Order: sequence, then structure tokens, then C-alpha cells
Amino acid sequence: MDYQEITTIEPGKRSGKSCIRGMRITLYDILEYLASGMTEAEILEDFSELKLEEIKACLAFAADREKKLFVASL
Repeated sequence: MDYQEITTIEPGKRSGKSCIRGMRITLYDILEYLASGMTEAEILEDFSELKLEEIKACLAFAADREKKLFVASL
């Protein structure tokens, strides 16, 4: 799943941060949960409205952003 397909940004929701499908769950939230050691299964258990593909899309977002930062620094 392309992360751009699931990302929504609304000024009045979560201070305009990128959220998943209009929910109040930001891509950053998911990445932070993964970084803290939560498994995909634990995240899905806590947030039943999420899909595994959306968690994977958050990782793709992080990888793409890192790539853009690297290219910009050249």
C-alpha cells in the first residue's frame, strides 16, 4: 500500500500532522509505537480500526522521508 493513499492532513486534527485515513492516529504515532518495541500484532490489537497494510505504509513513509533527507543533503 502506498502511504500517500492512506495519508490525510487536516488543519484542525492533530495539529495538521499526517494521519491515517482521517483518523486521529498519526503516522508518527505508529512509528513511535514500533520504535518502542510494540509488535504489529500489538498495535492492531490496541487499534482495531487499523490494518496491517497501513502499518507497513507508515514504514514506507519513514523510508521515503529518510531518502529525501539524504538526497537533499547532497
